[in-house]
Amino acid sequence: MKTKYLLSPLALALLASHAQADEPVAAGFVADSHLSVQTRNYYFNRDRRDDAQNSQEWGQGFVASFSSGYTEGPLGVGVDAYGMLGIKLDGGGGTGGSSILPVTAPDKAGLRYGEAPDQFSSGGAALKLRAFDTELKLGDQLISNPVIAGGTTRMLPQTFRGVSLSNQSFDDLLLEGGQVSFNKPYNQSGHRRIDLSYGSLPGGRESDHISWLGGSWSGIEGLTSSLYAAELQNVWHQYYADLDYRWQLSERVSLNPGVHYYRTQDTGDALLGEIDNNTYSLHLGLGVGQHTLTAVYQKVNGNTPFDYINQGDSIYLDNSQQYSDFNGPNEESWKLQYAYDFSGLGLPGLSALAAYSRGELDLTKPDPSSPGYGSWYSADGEHAKHRELNLDVRYVVQQGPAKDLSVRARWAQHRGGNGYSAVDEDVDELRLIVDYPIEVF
Repeated sequence: MKTKYLLSPLALALLASHAQADEPVAAGFVADSHLSVQTRNYYFNRDRRDDAQNSQEWGQGFVASFSSGYTEGPLGVGVDAYGMLGIKLDGGGGTGGSSILPVTAPDKAGLRYGEAPDQFSSGGAALKLRAFDTELKLGDQLISNPVIAGGTTRMLPQTFRGVSLSNQSFDDLLLEGGQVSFNKPYNQSGHRRIDLSYGSLPGGRESDHISWLGGSWSGIEGLTSSLYAAELQNVWHQYYADLDYRWQLSERVSLNPGVHYYRTQDTGDALLGEIDNNTYSLHLGLGVGQHTLTAVYQKVNGNTPFDYINQGDSIYLDNSQQYSDFNGPNEESWKLQYAYDFSGLGLPGLSALAAYSRGELDLTKPDPSSPGYGSWYSADGEHAKHRELNLDVRYVVQQGPAKDLSVRARWAQHRGGNGYSAVDEDVDELRLIVDYPIEVF
């Protein structure tokens, strides 16, 4: 696939498919504008059981998001913009590394290594154009799909800089594509090139951009499906498909089977070395009233881990947990999860979840000379094993002045054995998160 040709066929197909469509009535650039502020207070404590270097950071984040309407006429013009501010409440100076706050080098602003600044900020904007049911955005933006999704699991979100195109001419069908060259990590002010969560790009080399094309469909009640393709230049081609079905057996009982599948192969200069990876997960959920029990099976077929964009959420696998993704080379894993909605006890807004995951992988298979994944090799890891226990409790205020304020506690315990410590750690992790959305207009 040649990246430079990825967008033009999509644009032509989308515009041609609805050239005769009726022009929507524009609400106006100003009249249809919206401004909101998302506040997030985030405490993160990661206790590395075999290492005195622990992570403990606490911060307050603010994200102001503005979205204009569109100008009148056959081609509507608008703008999206955001401003972010992160304030350090505690952490750094030897306790950093949780990605809540920036990590400062020792020669910056007189701070000690690892000591975070008192605050950091960023801003961005995107020009948007709309013709019929097609929207084009150029600039800084939030993106979320199975092959490129900005991370939202820390105090501030990850954003991308580039171009995206989406179309919703048909009911229940979304088509989209795009190309981005830079991302703003969630604990930094500036932008940088795309890098990876598990692979290490060789010194001085980088991928110029990632391009994607795909869509999702939900035309049958209870069924959702997606199909995507992406190219990270000179690194990989990645393909994704899923099916998820919620079958309502009765008013109180439902079944939820589903599958997620990724295919990843090296391309171009193969900066991470040879990649030939098939990864999938299967889930089956049983809902009875306010109770939901879910069983998961996940498998990685390949001598490299399943990899994705650093800090991103583009890992739509059922056994991707709070700490571990259970995505190592040739890893086979399973999970049991129980969730309960306390509205059944007269406490609407309160929910809880408990999950246990276990995996086994072969760390003797990775190529020790691989430029990207050689660090995964371990002669003692033929039957490496690890497990994770997760607890998650969340409450959302249902009414009154604090309506929609949410308080969440997430705890994880991760342990490994049989040589697994060569690639990961034993940790206990606690996250406390308070979110409060404010709609200004």
